[in-house]
Amino acid sequence: MKKIQGIHHITAFAKNPQTNVNFYHTVLGQRLVKTTVNFDDPGTYHLYYGDEVGTPGTIMTFFPWPHIGRAVPGNGEVAATAYAIRPEALAYWQGRLADQAIDFSDVTTRFGEQVISFQDPEGTRLELITHTGPATNQFWAGGPIPAEQAILGFHSATLWVDQAEATAKLLTEQLGYDFVGQEGNRYRYQAAGQDIGLNVDLLEQPGLSRGRTGAGSVHHLAFRTVDDTEQVEYLDKLRQAGLNVTPVQDRQYFRSIYFREPNGVLFEIATDAPGFTTDEPVAELGRSLKLPDWYEARRATIEQSLLKFKHPDIIKA
Repeated sequence: MKKIQGIHHITAFAKNPQTNVNFYHTVLGQRLVKTTVNFDDPGTYHLYYGDEVGTPGTIMTFFPWPHIGRAVPGNGEVAATAYAIRPEALAYWQGRLADQAIDFSDVTTRFGEQVISFQDPEGTRLELITHTGPATNQFWAGGPIPAEQAILGFHSATLWVDQAEATAKLLTEQLGYDFVGQEGNRYRYQAAGQDIGLNVDLLEQPGLSRGRTGAGSVHHLAFRTVDDTEQVEYLDKLRQAGLNVTPVQDRQYFRSIYFREPNGVLFEIATDAPGFTTDEPVAELGRSLKLPDWYEARRATIEQSLLKFKHPDIIKA
């Protein structure tokens, strides 16, 4: 069984699907690679963004619930999602965010890399961090960002925790992460892969109240595993360690198991396969509503219940 190779995807809550698509697809240049529904609640979309084909390690996803309230940040959640960019792209992104009237922080340095922080229109906390290592993402040539400046995929996820030790033990002993450094109350752990999305940071904040779920908060953090066999090995290993792990869930484009780490963050382990081209060609990714077979008989009802939005690429065409 391989050690975890890094982040597979991160899933968050939003409120308005049009606002969400406009920001991630058009402003950040993350291609909308799949428009589907929440398989556990088909009355809301599940929108997936990533590189040209939705390579694991690039995938940010959202459940947009129109009636959800605003999140309150706190412990027990992924408090910031960081994307990787090349160092020479930093000035470009400062200019692009300014042109879009998006407030962003001054440049800071974290573990020797430059960081700027900002929020999406609904409060999801994001970062851009310079990255000089390998990145095997597939550039979206049809997107709004030039190749040299495009987001590569994830750099890291920052978890706010009351006590870092128990979560650190899970990362290192069960998932194969290595401790690579500490800056103040921030502890960094790195996956065994040689690509993007390797880092998980634990920001220890004893006594801070727990976060409250809402628009702008992250639902779960998903880690990569190669295939079904390896996923089942992790399921058995985690259960033997005393964690309450779900059975395998079919998510159409990957398979998943879920559990909560000791500070309460919802973790997932997802398979890389089969990927997002299993039900539509690369050129058409994200342009139409895709449903799993078990929901097709309810398509008319589901489509009627969903808040409509316009796909920016279709508008351009």
